[in-house]
Amino acid sequence: MSALEQAAIATLYPDGAEVLRDVYDHLSRFVAYPSLHAKVAHVLWVAHAHLMDAWDTTPRIAFLSTEPGSGKSRALEVTEALVPNPLLAVSATPAYLIRRIANEDALPTVLFDEVDTIWGSSAPGNEELRALLNSGYRRGASAGRCVARGKEIVAEEFPTYAAVALAGIGSLPDTILTRSVIVRMRRRSPDEKVEPYRQRINGPEGERIRERLARWARSVAGDIDYPDLPESIRDRDADVWEPLIAVADAAGEEWPELARAAAVKLVAEAKEGGGVSLGVRLLHDLRVIFGEADQMTTADILARLHELDDSPWHDLKGKPLDARGLSWRLRQYGIKPRTIRTGYATPKGYRREDLLDAWARYLPEEKKETQ
Repeated sequence: MSALEQAAIATLYPDGAEVLRDVYDHLSRFVAYPSLHAKVAHVLWVAHAHLMDAWDTTPRIAFLSTEPGSGKSRALEVTEALVPNPLLAVSATPAYLIRRIANEDALPTVLFDEVDTIWGSSAPGNEELRALLNSGYRRGASAGRCVARGKEIVAEEFPTYAAVALAGIGSLPDTILTRSVIVRMRRRSPDEKVEPYRQRINGPEGERIRERLARWARSVAGDIDYPDLPESIRDRDADVWEPLIAVADAAGEEWPELARAAAVKLVAEAKEGGGVSLGVRLLHDLRVIFGEADQMTTADILARLHELDDSPWHDLKGKPLDARGLSWRLRQYGIKPRTIRTGYATPKGYRREDLLDAWARYLPEEKKETQ
């Protein structure tokens, strides 16, 4: 086979590992990632968006930071040129997104920036949009709407399944976090150098990589296998990482090992650093502050929670967690306040024995901590 023929075949049927390296190198030029694992996850997420017909679930990727100027929006800008049918959205309404996602001829890849204006601590929240993003995580999901057809109002189902990347300051609703690969962005240090990104100049470079990635995806679309996952990747985490690890396995060479290492590390970081729901975070923090105590008053619990380092409990939507909020959150785990005796007083509080079952169920791998 001549060199010209080999080049023609390489153009028609790109090597998967090589194409993912091109994506990796392109992203590396413009985005300062917190870790190699985060960069690998971003590469695999970009590739998975070209194979949407192969998945049962599509993980969200969430670029979050504590401060502006940490590269979140840049990550979405660079992603735009690499994914199929990119849809850049800021403050998009559910009605708009539903109709764009329902376009079967051009399923968009939604790149949703500034989500802190929707779900941040000072934002009112948007339950309809949250429900839309949650449902669209799974193939076959739809949203029902009443639509005017002339003078008649008819019920219609709109598909909501679509790949979504999000960027914002702070955190996200619990139900979106658990469906996401979480990348905690941070400001670049003086020794971290990246190139400025200009859509006019760099966009076409990304689009050429996207074309090769799309050709590779079409060549392997019928051969995607369900991968073996690391032991620590289970339940919802398995749903999130299965498509990304399947992409890595299809590409081969170094990517299967990189993908599994990234999955284990990022899942562990999410559980340690706020990637769990507020309910699970509360159970964790209660186990910390209880120490060896058999019971604590509600007042003491709240005071200790508010004092914890990096605690969210002193500012929930602009207000500290109070007794009513504590009771409401714990009631979901079957835990209710009791009247307890402390000397001659009988205030409301909580007993260790009532928390043990929830601790065992939701914090099974944690070692007991004391403070």
